[in-house]
Amino acid sequence: MVERYDSENTLLKPYRPLRRIACVLCCAAALLPSGVTGQALQRPASPPEMGAHELATAPSIDGDVLGDAAWKGANPASDFWQIQPNDGQPSTQKTEVFVGFTARALYIGVVAYDDNPDLIIVTDSRRDSDLDDTDAFLVLIDGLLDRQNGFIFGTNAAGIEYDGQVANEGSGGSFGGGGFNRNWDGSWAVQAKIAAHGWSAEFEIPFRTLRFGPEEIQDWGINFQRNIRRNNEVAFWVPLERNHDLTRVSDAGTLRGVAPSTQRNLQITPYVLGNARRGNELDGTETDGDFGFDVKYSVTPSLTLDLTYNTDFAQVEVDEQQVNLDRFNLFFPEKRPFFLENSGLFSVGTSEQVEVFFSRKIGISDDGDVIPVDGGARLSGRIGERTNIGLLHMVTDAEQGVASGNEFTVARVSQELRNRSGIGVLFTNRDGDGSHLVAAADDYNRALAVDGRWGIGDKITLEAWFAKTDTPGYTGKDDAFNIEGNYSSAEWEADLRYTQVGEDFNPEVGFLSRTEYRNVRTFLLRTIRPDDLWGLLEIRPHVSYTGFWKFDDFQETGFLHIDNHWVYRSGTEFHTGVNFTKSGVIEAFDIVAGVTIQPGTYDHTEVQLVYFTDESKPFSFHVRTNVGGRFGGDRVLIQPSINYRIGETFRSEFSITYNDFDLPVPNGEFTANLARLRLSYSFTPKIQLQALIQYNELDDTIGTNIRFSWLRSANSGLYLVYNELDERSPGAPPTEREFILKYSHIFDVFD
Repeated sequence: MVERYDSENTLLKPYRPLRRIACVLCCAAALLPSGVTGQALQRPASPPEMGAHELATAPSIDGDVLGDAAWKGANPASDFWQIQPNDGQPSTQKTEVFVGFTARALYIGVVAYDDNPDLIIVTDSRRDSDLDDTDAFLVLIDGLLDRQNGFIFGTNAAGIEYDGQVANEGSGGSFGGGGFNRNWDGSWAVQAKIAAHGWSAEFEIPFRTLRFGPEEIQDWGINFQRNIRRNNEVAFWVPLERNHDLTRVSDAGTLRGVAPSTQRNLQITPYVLGNARRGNELDGTETDGDFGFDVKYSVTPSLTLDLTYNTDFAQVEVDEQQVNLDRFNLFFPEKRPFFLENSGLFSVGTSEQVEVFFSRKIGISDDGDVIPVDGGARLSGRIGERTNIGLLHMVTDAEQGVASGNEFTVARVSQELRNRSGIGVLFTNRDGDGSHLVAAADDYNRALAVDGRWGIGDKITLEAWFAKTDTPGYTGKDDAFNIEGNYSSAEWEADLRYTQVGEDFNPEVGFLSRTEYRNVRTFLLRTIRPDDLWGLLEIRPHVSYTGFWKFDDFQETGFLHIDNHWVYRSGTEFHTGVNFTKSGVIEAFDIVAGVTIQPGTYDHTEVQLVYFTDESKPFSFHVRTNVGGRFGGDRVLIQPSINYRIGETFRSEFSITYNDFDLPVPNGEFTANLARLRLSYSFTPKIQLQALIQYNELDDTIGTNIRFSWLRSANSGLYLVYNELDERSPGAPPTEREFILKYSHIFDVFD
């Protein structure tokens, strides 16, 4: 159905059907089985504590905890409690965790007892691979004891290194953005082994990798997690509500008596690089070489200075291709290591919608072209007890026809308060040299933002931010703000958010998915744990609504989603949903070349079905299907993905995004498809060969990225990279090929 703009289309209209649907959902949820309600009473009443053992000698990092004399005399933590499948019950297998320290490092030994070691599941041996579908052990460390931030280290029975940085308890809300940054890579070591008693692992985490206070003897926040995959079991040392995970820093236990010695930390990481290119518009083969370095210096144990010169990210995996079948900007995540550490500290805004600072704007153009980064500096961390600071300054070269030479400055200060609360301010500045499009006097952009979060009890969080930009020639409304509230318990999740972006709000060092709008989002979910119903672990009925309006009350987007997730104890899931969509088109646009969508308001309904099998099995698959209307016609979206692995060494994933449109416009029948093949082989957890091959039907291109990596520590080591872009359309330039050799090494000056 197509209808023209109605001047009576107001902000309140969506709430009428939404209220009725929410009431139906709540009543239906109340009639379903409520699950076992008394199990949580078995948990201990308060978070447990344990002592850190001062070790006479460092353990041999070989995974043999029980046979290592260094652990003699250390008292282990035990008594793990499930959150699934049987919430509140003791873990089905015994776990013992030893924590000790020497003058230079923290050591963790875990013995994961298992009465049937032949059933231990190990699905991957790549660094930072997902630990949800494998037997695994993880530890959260809050060295500053601020109950909001920390680091997570994990492994499986293959001994992989898994790590990440927690900011604001893993919250992805407005205050600090935060979340869990799995792309953070620290310098540490782990080894694991399987034996008759189960499996065990030993961690060595240098104090210089952590952040902690100045006291001689300290207490840290700590929690442990064990996954037993064949039972779909997740258990914690500190019991958690089932709506939380290991990033819930405020509920962590306490590690007492840590005595880290004063660490003089200075790391210098130089790199050398050589590459060869041919094809595209090059005449013959072009070779080149380069070098640069990074420096990391601990000003204090909680404040770090990072310097970089002639920064290069040739080893980073290429972006996954996306097809834009709408009018709004696509979001591509940051992958470059230098910008990932403490990235949550600099984040203000609504993730992937409006971000006041987005590091991809430094060194990457809007079209994805690489802009040379001359160098920069970052000072980030903690001063005092609860004050976080972040200062970033980067310089990029001018790229003819693409971008001016720019200096970027970002400053961030936030004050953490009690009970998940805090307040902060962010300033960004871009100064250009006027070599691209505008004169030097007008080649700048600035943004100022304030944000805050208020935790009320254990379940309610209120967040808000306000930002204003300064751009030459922009004289209209140049501010934006967001207010939201969230309620989260074991049974209910609710969220309400309002965002407004002025027509001239222009964060050029940030990200905007769209401009000039008011946005309302609301979400309600009920989680039900039935006692014994068809093998189900959880039932999750939920409803959400998102609407975008222009300031003249014209509705540009409406999306009402009603769904139920059927989650089985085996790991299988089935989602059954329906979407009611509204697309208001103000100006005609080409959805693909030669197919124009005319102005108007398009109302449609579509069915959404999602199904995926147990991803811990050697063979698994996942499929999502949307069938319904779009822009006055019909659209079928099918996204199948097939995964196959051999042990923990070889993994493959083949996925397709199939879009089939039938629109009532000239040339309205078309397909817009993507195909993606991922292959990886791990010779050891540190030596890997990976390939990503992508086919884009609209551009008629095949992109290939092959990477061999031999890591020594964190991201340093040897990389061999091959990139190829084959444009298959008539008259396209010759296939572009590039071969890169990069080697980097971390020198610990004071080690």
